[in-house]
Amino acid sequence: MGKRVQLRETSEEERAAVARLARSRTAPARAVERARVAQAALAGETVEQIAVRLGLARNTVYLWLKRFQARGLAGLEDQPRSGRPATYTREQVGEIVATALTDPQTLDLPFQSWTLDRLVVYLSEQKGITMKRSRVNEVLLTEGLRWRQQETWFGERVDPDFAAKRG
Repeated sequence: MGKRVQLRETSEEERAAVARLARSRTAPARAVERARVAQAALAGETVEQIAVRLGLARNTVYLWLKRFQARGLAGLEDQPRSGRPATYTREQVGEIVATALTDPQTLDLPFQSWTLDRLVVYLSEQKGITMKRSRVNEVLLTEGLRWRQQETWFGERVDPDFAAKRG
């Protein structure tokens, strides 16, 4: 016989929120699984029964029940993780964005617009920021900047009735 976990008293609203999350189809799968663990424990199932029914390790069931016990529904959310430290400082990223937004001719450069290759060379030679072309593009996309796509036509449309046909 498995061990039952004695959970704290929960309100009807909290039980309803756990049940809603446990049957959700749009919430993240991890959160739904954790809510199912809490819901089963609130229904009186043992840790062994929960682990077998949901296909989890007993330690995992204990972990989520402990967090639910301590913090309620908020305990079922992911905790922030440290992750790898940023490779480039905020100042460097700001410098990249500022350079990309600057007109090259104001910097006495012989071209009228930036390309990724020109930007990489300028950042490396003038600013001391060595970064691959693809990474510069990622940084700019993260900041909401996109390179313009080459247009396939120039000037006015050839068809004079284009606006009428288009509606």
